[in-house]
Amino acid sequence: MSAYIAEFIGTAMLVLLGDGVCCNVNLEGSGMKGSGVVHILIGWGMAVMVPAFSFGAMSGAHFNPAVTIGAFIRGGMEGGIPQVAGYIVAQMLGGFVGAAILMVLYGDQIKATADDAVVRGCFATGPSIRNTVNNFLSEFVATFVLVFTLASIPGEAGQSGVSWVLVYGVIVACGASFGGLTGYAMNAARDAAPRLAYQVLAPNFGKKDPDWAYGWIPVVAPICGAIVASLLYMALH
Repeated sequence: MSAYIAEFIGTAMLVLLGDGVCCNVNLEGSGMKGSGVVHILIGWGMAVMVPAFSFGAMSGAHFNPAVTIGAFIRGGMEGGIPQVAGYIVAQMLGGFVGAAILMVLYGDQIKATADDAVVRGCFATGPSIRNTVNNFLSEFVATFVLVFTLASIPGEAGQSGVSWVLVYGVIVACGASFGGLTGYAMNAARDAAPRLAYQVLAPNFGKKDPDWAYGWIPVVAPICGAIVASLLYMALH
């Protein structure tokens, strides 16, 4: 169970730190409101790197169903489909809990923010221009880059300090290149789980539109991108 616990806590920490950056920058009443996209890029990179450093040796630091499915395709999940399912359940639960904690911490700021889309955007991604095909491709390509790069890091799941820096680098690179299109979710546990937490808890703050009409894209597209990246990686290596 240690790997599942690591995935649960690590994903909760990822969402807590990553979505916390978005809350800090975007919500009314935050002392750092308006600090900008560079703050978000650096913060999200660190939000992935910190729990990866803490739990990498225990679970491989997936924190992402797409990464787990990609690892399974490449033969990296010795427990097979049951282990994959356990990882994904732990990740989704962790994402929900991380978002729920943030809603408590930023409760006053959420109440002070009139624009529902701004609040939702702190917990779940959305497109800058709604175009289903292009939005899907954006998440597909970003996750392809993420998974292919993670697969290329020397060592299983990366056990060295250099590996964590590379993880930080790929997250920041994807955000810098694709973040303006769809918010570069690349991760159902980072998007669908907090989106569900928003749907369940945000009505307490007068907010209530989770936008599931778009929400399927950050779930399906990253998985497709991870599958293709893993297949290409195996073909090349």
